[in-house]
Amino acid sequence: MIVVDTNVIAYLCIPGQHTALADAAFRKKDSEWTAPFLWRSEFRNILAGCMRRGQLDRETALRTIEEAEKVLHGREFMVPSKKVLEWVGRSTCSAYDCEFVALAEDLGLPLVTTDGQILKEFPKIGIHLADFVK
Repeated sequence: MIVVDTNVIAYLCIPGQHTALADAAFRKKDSEWTAPFLWRSEFRNILAGCMRRGQLDRETALRTIEEAEKVLHGREFMVPSKKVLEWVGRSTCSAYDCEFVALAEDLGLPLVTTDGQILKEFPKIGIHLADFVK
């Protein structure tokens, strides 16, 4: 099992330049994906941007989030505020990013991401999507 950030989920579900990498990570043995519930709000925001730029219509956006929800079904977690704020206090990362970091640390799992700041500030927890796929 791995923790994935919202961008990795988006790469899997919304065709783009990183989709092949995300698909390889998804198909990798023992890489069931998990994330904090926050991913849903972040993902909806990504879809909203795609809709506003004319990249997705409403029906496609709805199908896309339904697909993403299936990927993470049963493996979404609430993250205690205390843990998130502890990580915020140790970094310059947003509280949003620290939710993913806190979940990964709490579950003893790697956080697969392409976020340079997370990778820089949490090198023992974060792993770049491309490195995970290798």
